[in-house]
Amino acid sequence: MTSNANQYTWAGRFSEPVSDLVKRYTASVDFDQRMWRQDIRGSLAHARMLAKQGIISAQDLADIERGMAQVAQEIESGQLEWSIDLEDVHLNVEKRLTALVGDAGKRLHTGRSRNDQVATDIRLYLRDSIDDIQVLLKQFRSALVDLAEKEAATPMPGFTHLQVAQPVTFGHHMLAYFEMFGRDAERFADARKRTNRLPLGSAALAGTTYPIDREFVAAELGFEGVCENSLDAVSDRDFAIEFTAACALLMMHISRLSEELVMWMSPRVGFIQIADRFCTGSSIMPQKKNPDVPELARGKTGRVYGQLMSLLTLMKSQPLAYNKDNQEDKEPLFDAVDTVTDTLRIFADMAGGITVRADNMKAALTQGFATATDLADYLVKKGLPFRDAHEAVGHAVKAAEAKGVDLPQLTLDELKAFCPQVEADVFAVLTVEGSLASRNHIGGTAPEQVKAAIARARQRLA
Repeated sequence: MTSNANQYTWAGRFSEPVSDLVKRYTASVDFDQRMWRQDIRGSLAHARMLAKQGIISAQDLADIERGMAQVAQEIESGQLEWSIDLEDVHLNVEKRLTALVGDAGKRLHTGRSRNDQVATDIRLYLRDSIDDIQVLLKQFRSALVDLAEKEAATPMPGFTHLQVAQPVTFGHHMLAYFEMFGRDAERFADARKRTNRLPLGSAALAGTTYPIDREFVAAELGFEGVCENSLDAVSDRDFAIEFTAACALLMMHISRLSEELVMWMSPRVGFIQIADRFCTGSSIMPQKKNPDVPELARGKTGRVYGQLMSLLTLMKSQPLAYNKDNQEDKEPLFDAVDTVTDTLRIFADMAGGITVRADNMKAALTQGFATATDLADYLVKKGLPFRDAHEAVGHAVKAAEAKGVDLPQLTLDELKAFCPQVEADVFAVLTVEGSLASRNHIGGTAPEQVKAAIARARQRLA
């Protein structure tokens, strides 16, 4: 049993070695090694606290700090050989540290368990990931504002039920997504607050008998406070679920935008072109230019939804405190992080490669009677009750449809036949430009308001 005891930190209790099949099944080092920076940061803060409290010597701390610097260098350069026999990133780092500095490395784990160590590393990793995502979100939102500013007065059809509804501007449409992704940024910021609590010091589940200083460690690692209950601290994964839920909402917004980009780029619609570097061709049809990036983003949205469901299902039946099930929290979490960061990075770039085809957008406004609501509002301002105005315009639309023309192409006499209050000034109301300009209030699509909204958006991004 000596070799097995040397291999595993916990092997003293066991009378036979772990089988190779179990090693492969239970090991997590293949995917959790990405947390090595957080593991080393957490261990160094823990070691400094132990030395401050007189639990380990100043020399032990110096040896640990020296050893960890070398471990970090070896990992950075790819020299460290990760071992599946050591299960995870934590034991791999500790084993290498001990090989470098001897007994000081063995003393590092005093007053902690892998349970609170793992929980701390995940929170540190997720906090770093949230900060990275916020930077990418800001870049993407800024690219949307740039596009909105460029097209602040470009008319396009606004749709409900995918039917032409009323004129809006393309800039106004892009600012709708700016608002969505702004709420996503708020959700990530909020999730970060609940992530930024220190579990370390909870040990396996009940705390530790050593005179530790958890507040010192929290300050060293930039946590806003400590987890108040040791049982909860080692078994809580709410923060991971909340983060993944925020990722799912963000990807839902990405998918909505993607759907519109795919539709708009179709030659049948022709509202936009996406730069060639974000598209691919066909292996058989030489004319094809496929919007692969937004299409794939739609698909990856389902992937992130799946990771959220994985985490919810993982946690739903777990009794307190830590269970080995929780090892399964990392791959869904890591995949959500990777998917969101990659998507935001490419979408921020792609937004700058969108070319608007304004003529096609304006031509589409001649289909679907986009200014019908403006005509109804005009009649109300002439004294007609809205329901009567609604009915009169409905008859006018029916007549225009029968003639194969848009409302502005009906004559004054034809319009008067549906409502005597109609006068010559009605044609100013029925233009796209008149329709846009009339919605001149905060949140409205008037170009003047769009430009004001862009100015406010830039202030929010500052």
